[in-house]
Amino acid sequence: MESLFSTPLLPTGVTKEQSHKIQQKSPDIILSELPKERGWLSEHIHQYKGFWYPTGILQGLLALQQQHFKPKPNTVLLASYPKSGTTWLKALLFAIKNRAELDFNTHPLLSSNPHELVPQLEAYAFKHPTNPTPNTCLMHSHLAFNCLPELANCKIVYVFRDPKDVLASCWHFIQKLRPKELPFISLPEAFDQFTKGYSPFGPFWDHVMGYYKASLEFPKKVCFLKYEELKKDPIFNAKKLAEFLEQPFSLEEQSEGIVERITELCSFEKLSNLEVNKEGSHIGFFIPTITNNIFFRQGKVGDSKNHLSEEMIEVLDEITKQKLGFDLMNTSVTPLQNGKGIESDQNHNN
Repeated sequence: MESLFSTPLLPTGVTKEQSHKIQQKSPDIILSELPKERGWLSEHIHQYKGFWYPTGILQGLLALQQQHFKPKPNTVLLASYPKSGTTWLKALLFAIKNRAELDFNTHPLLSSNPHELVPQLEAYAFKHPTNPTPNTCLMHSHLAFNCLPELANCKIVYVFRDPKDVLASCWHFIQKLRPKELPFISLPEAFDQFTKGYSPFGPFWDHVMGYYKASLEFPKKVCFLKYEELKKDPIFNAKKLAEFLEQPFSLEEQSEGIVERITELCSFEKLSNLEVNKEGSHIGFFIPTITNNIFFRQGKVGDSKNHLSEEMIEVLDEITKQKLGFDLMNTSVTPLQNGKGIESDQNHNN
């Protein structure tokens, strides 16, 4: 695997000269030449480097490539497939990374939604195509690993979640955000696209494996986390995240209960009940105004069983075993296992 930590990755079978020519094309020309399918929150999604992206997202991705994105030193990128725990991890990483400068009584998370504090890289680039680098050392992306810009001196935290819960959560989310001019997409229709790999940012399983393989090759650069494990033991995983960021909690911090205070502040129960997240809103990159409460539906593990049919669940579980090469339902993943592969944990209960 060619490293994006030193050299930008190229599409399979594409030379550097060909890649340069591609990057010199206007985004409109590139979009017009790509395969497209029906979108969920946009009219179309376009296939680029093996993944399907909404029009605006792809325009942001191309801006990152054409304008030579240059992150600040020690930048941390949170990466995820949509609805995999992004909001929670944004809050957790923000609180861990900035804990020395912030007071719990006046913490920004008490008055701002996590998505306001941690910008989405490709969405920011769409809005600022000539200068696509956010003025922050903490950002987020839904892009696949092979589509990321060069990230020298950066660290990546990737969180993945049971695809059954991802699909159910995605479907509910798009119902709240779908523009009126776009046709309704039913859950069976979304399921069909998701399983065939042409849902937005899909294929889901390729998205996961790209970051998993990167975490094995670059264990000090890519931290691979499982949403269900974070829910099971947030304090343990908060400590491991801090270690990965090279900002470990000191003995003094641990004795003062700082880890517990951070995990409590960032918990679903705390964030979802804050006034800013119950009644507030913020300006979106693709949608003028986004109400903050749509990011806090339930956050439960296994909720998909209340929405998906038994047949859908069986199909998704079988695809997961085939594509990922391990049984997601009986697997434990923590930051400590990076570089050692995924280890089986028969006692783990999702």
